[in-house]
Amino acid sequence: MDVTRLLVQLAIAVVCGGLATLLMPRQIPGKLIGLAVIGFAGVWLGDWIISFLTTTYNLPIPEFVLWDFQGVLILPAVVGSAIVLYIVTTFLSWGRYRR
Repeated sequence: MDVTRLLVQLAIAVVCGGLATLLMPRQIPGKLIGLAVIGFAGVWLGDWIISFLTTTYNLPIPEFVLWDFQGVLILPAVVGSAIVLYIVTTFLSWGRYRR
C-alpha cells in the first residue's frame, strides 16, 4: 500500500465517519481522530460484509452499492461506519449509567 492510497482511504474514512454521525447524531469520542478510526473500521466492515455476502451466499449485489473511489466502496463504508459508531457509543454509554 502506498502513501497516496492511504491518504485517500483516510479522507474517505473521515467523510464516511462524518456521514455516519449525520445518520446517527451521537457524540464521537476522540473528535477527529475518533472519527478517522471509526471511519477506517467502517470501511473495513463494509468491505468485509460485501465480500462475505458475495462469497458465502453468492448474492448478486446491485451496481449502485459497488460504487467505489480508489478501490474503497462508498455505500458499504458509510453503512459500516454507522454500525461501528452505534456499537462504540452504545458500549461507552453503558459505562456511564452503571450504578
